[in-house]
Amino acid sequence: MSGTRKEIIIGTRGSELALVQATTTEGLLGEKFPETDFRREIIKTTGDRRTDVSLANVAKAEGIFDKGVFIKELEEALADGSIDIAVHSLKDMPTVLDPRFILAATLERAPVKDVLLSKASGGLAALPQGARVGTSSVRRARQIEFLRPDLTLLDLRGNVPTRIRKLADNDEYDAILLAEAGLVRLGFLPERPAGDAETVTGHPQVFATRLDESEFFPAAGQGAIGLEIRDGDDASAVYAAAINHRETWIKVTAEREFLRLLDGGCHTPVGVYSCLEGEEISLYARVFPEEGGTPKTGEAKGPDPLAVALELFQSLK
Repeated sequence: MSGTRKEIIIGTRGSELALVQATTTEGLLGEKFPETDFRREIIKTTGDRRTDVSLANVAKAEGIFDKGVFIKELEEALADGSIDIAVHSLKDMPTVLDPRFILAATLERAPVKDVLLSKASGGLAALPQGARVGTSSVRRARQIEFLRPDLTLLDLRGNVPTRIRKLADNDEYDAILLAEAGLVRLGFLPERPAGDAETVTGHPQVFATRLDESEFFPAAGQGAIGLEIRDGDDASAVYAAAINHRETWIKVTAEREFLRLLDGGCHTPVGVYSCLEGEEISLYARVFPEEGGTPKTGEAKGPDPLAVALELFQSLK
């Protein structure tokens, strides 16, 4: 194919989940471009290195703007040519990128829900008063405070397997919150629920409750894998475009544009999700005031993802 190269270097973080996402990307690219060699470069990011402070404070501690904690070093590798395509969990990416880079594609989205993992079945409503819930997400914390103000929130860091072990193997947490996409991609949960009292693979004492989006709003881009390239790198753009998933792209375009209009980042307490029926997209949001208090909720729909995001934003003002 015109414009392609003999070798493309894929950049990724080194967590188990990141490596699964990189493997998925490489597999799709290999099917489309069998004559190209795809080589992997594992890069440790600031967010991986700084586990001594809460995720909400990593950027402040390192002097990095908002979501850069999980992409800064990957972008540096893009800039100096060490890699050609960076593979990200899309929810880790800023809504406005450094002008040297572009979001070139998204892969088909995994399930988007948040999941409550707990030591007893019954989900959020069954947690006893004062139960200790672990999360590193401000969005998740605010929603817990909104839905169950009697619960105690604790910071929780580490990759997905580490977080599950922290719940299963000690008494510090009664429950934790994780993304359904990561649990599915790593094999801890099947893609679809396997009964009412679902448990985590390898941890039969840990129960999983998938929280409906309309009850517990996910993050913009949650469950999607984003491919970032250098602006002007036409060859890498060809590779990325060949594996772009159109339906996912439309949905995350609306979600990320809404977040951009809010001037929100990964530590802004905003939940947003979308549905696509035919050519019409529906967008829903729950936005928490910075100073705390009751969130605003709204919805908008239409055929243009950018126009729908704007309509939703204006309805919340």
